[in-house]
Amino acid sequence: MMIKPQHWLRYSLLGIIGLSVVASQPDVTFAQTLDKRAQQYNQAQLLTQEGYKQLNLGQASNALETWKKATTIYRKLDDQEEITGSLIDESIALQALGANLRACHTLVEALKLDKNVGICATNAARSTESVTKLLYGAISKQKPIPVYLLGWRNLAEVLRQIGKLEDSKIVLKKALSLAKQTPSSNISGILLSLGNSEKAIYKQARNRYSQTEEPVFKKEIISIIQHQALNSLDIYQQVNTLSNAPAGVKLQAQLHHLNLLLDFHEWLTVESNSGKTQLADIRTKITHQIQPAVALILNNSSAFSQLPVSHSIYAKLNFAKSLNKIETKQLHSIAIEYAEKALQTARSLNNPRLKSDSFGTLGKLKPEQSQVYLEAALSQAQLSQSPDLAYQWQQQLGNLYKKQGKYDAALQAYSAAIDNLTQVRDTLLPSNTDLQFSFQEKVEPVYREYMRLLLASPNPNLKRVIQTNERLQIAQLENFLQCGKLDIIPLNEVKNLPSAPTVVHIIDLNNSVEVIVQSPNGSLHRHSVDSKLVKASVDNLLENLQSSRLGSINKNLIISPSQSLYNLLIAPIKTYLPPSGTLVLTLDTSFQSLPIGLLHDSKDYLLQHYSIAQTLGSRIRPPKFLPKEQLRALIAGLSEVSPSFYALNAPEGLKALLGVEEEVEDVKKQTTSSKVLLNDKFTSQALEQQLSSSDFSVVHLTTHAQFSSDPQRTMFFAWNKPISVLEFDSLLKLNAQANEGGIELLVLSACQTAKGNKKSALGIAGVAAQAGARSTVATLWKVDADSTALLMEDFYKNLKNGIPKAEALRKAQLNLMSNSKYSHPYFWSSFLLVGGWL
Repeated sequence: MMIKPQHWLRYSLLGIIGLSVVASQPDVTFAQTLDKRAQQYNQAQLLTQEGYKQLNLGQASNALETWKKATTIYRKLDDQEEITGSLIDESIALQALGANLRACHTLVEALKLDKNVGICATNAARSTESVTKLLYGAISKQKPIPVYLLGWRNLAEVLRQIGKLEDSKIVLKKALSLAKQTPSSNISGILLSLGNSEKAIYKQARNRYSQTEEPVFKKEIISIIQHQALNSLDIYQQVNTLSNAPAGVKLQAQLHHLNLLLDFHEWLTVESNSGKTQLADIRTKITHQIQPAVALILNNSSAFSQLPVSHSIYAKLNFAKSLNKIETKQLHSIAIEYAEKALQTARSLNNPRLKSDSFGTLGKLKPEQSQVYLEAALSQAQLSQSPDLAYQWQQQLGNLYKKQGKYDAALQAYSAAIDNLTQVRDTLLPSNTDLQFSFQEKVEPVYREYMRLLLASPNPNLKRVIQTNERLQIAQLENFLQCGKLDIIPLNEVKNLPSAPTVVHIIDLNNSVEVIVQSPNGSLHRHSVDSKLVKASVDNLLENLQSSRLGSINKNLIISPSQSLYNLLIAPIKTYLPPSGTLVLTLDTSFQSLPIGLLHDSKDYLLQHYSIAQTLGSRIRPPKFLPKEQLRALIAGLSEVSPSFYALNAPEGLKALLGVEEEVEDVKKQTTSSKVLLNDKFTSQALEQQLSSSDFSVVHLTTHAQFSSDPQRTMFFAWNKPISVLEFDSLLKLNAQANEGGIELLVLSACQTAKGNKKSALGIAGVAAQAGARSTVATLWKVDADSTALLMEDFYKNLKNGIPKAEALRKAQLNLMSNSKYSHPYFWSSFLLVGGWL
């Protein structure tokens, strides 16, 4: 018995794997009788070794090509175990290149998994029962030999990178259980990966917390953050206690442990200082663990040299970045020392990507020389074609140039950073959880700082400001949906419009709110207002609109802040607006829960003069009329209390909706043809079946629905379960596949906005855009059943008469407003049209 040379490389060079591999020596007699086969086998072994040498030097692309040649030879030899191992090698190279989706598909092939189940599907809703069942079953059936354990661990790593965190945990826990049954296995590598997956869930929870606005939801996420942080820290500690864990594995665990301690401590400090005193004790405990964690790594510094060279460089840089977060001169000096050693090694390898990361780290550590280091880092990032690094250095250079008063250089740096960010998001987003989990920290500030700088010019380029805001809003939408690039286009590229609309952009830049009017002739006009004045009125109005007592609130208490907002935002640009017609509004996130038609000029509501459509960054599917002969509708609703009302993530106090059956019948009468799913017939399975098999131009849902700043809390209710925005996205895609034209109109007539949420339109617009629905009508709060039925009946009559969607909705709202019984804004102003207005 002996260990195959390529296996030694496969597992020992990746010291973090922590598996010992024993395999049978090739049959000597067989090799002697088939010299050609033996030569091919030896050639494949040499290629495998060469690939690891290349990877060790940071040459991942070369390693990939080398291992592909090895795989080809093993396929000719029909050596199944070696084919699996070589495909795993290919996946390792792909991971090093950031091509995590390709790595995932390669591992699915290596482990002989069903390609059609969607293991690598990047939609966050795809952690389905079928995937879970497949993973459990496949791991249980395979032999617990090292090559398969390595494959499963790598699959878990890739699943973590593409955002499928729960699936990653499933694989690692099952693989860990399997490895413990094998006496020769070292479980340290699998444990390390499990700690990393738990840490990723912690980072995901932190991201959700920063983006969630509703206090009740934030409170729930706090407990998740604490649990995940402590769980991950505990697992890293377990790795360090394993006597047979390789030094490289222990070092990786120690570095991750320190990084998480510092990140968790930073979050605990911010939250404790904001009044959450219950976090003070745990903060104290975490504080006491930081210095011992640093000392452990410093006392184990020889372990850095036991890692592959490129891994050692990244380990030193990560340690330097962690030390830089601790405000002591001695540790700062040590951080610089480690970063300089990393740069020295990167230079010896002549690897531009490694040099870029090293220069960039030193730019942060040496502020007095930061410009020199950052410019060098940018040069190397461009040389290695690494936009994911380039945008970071360009952003930091933009900040630096701005401080120096070099505004042209700063503008150029920010613009280039956004171009690179767009490239990264377009190509890597589905396989880059780091950008998803740090959107507000790393991505959003680049766009907003660029817009501020553009507007600071004596002659600001308003067109560029609008374009930048559009790109930001699409990035926000993609981040909210955790999806790839959305298939939507800028408004100015939409062709065959009967007439160009007037577009009003309202942009929140913290200190100011910018209102830019884009007239049909292309001219641009700007008004700027102090954001404090605007936010006070927005908060005042939302407080009333999101109150459970809205219907009984004195109308004047609603009109007063509505007038203030009109005077601040609309009155100064009124001269640039047409007297009537359609207004297309692009609203920043802080305004997306406002019904803009409610704004009041002291005489009339804005809605009385304009039909209004909201878009995300002015980007939509091409608007299109909905001919009456195309009113083919899927109509679904709940008029009874359903099991879904008692789901753990359901809002409290859901009750049976009144008037549902009447609304369903009214809509059915106004459509050309329809399919109705009512109560227990309206299950998630039935909805999926109908959407995938029938050609519907209209989908009308009269059921409880909730808009939240948290995508996991943005949902509507079928009979059997709540369906989140992420799941609804995949359901609507089924219709897009069955129906070439996609959904023309999506209607959600019984929605409510979670209290505290200011960006209601984000979720529903995202689903509509992702699914290809041209227009969406929804409510911002639950409205009286009788008035809703009347409005919907009018709305569909107007559509049937050939009236464009936005105008059809406006006429229905005005008709309701004219009824003295329903003149209060509670009844008519809740309805919102997002997307195409025709």
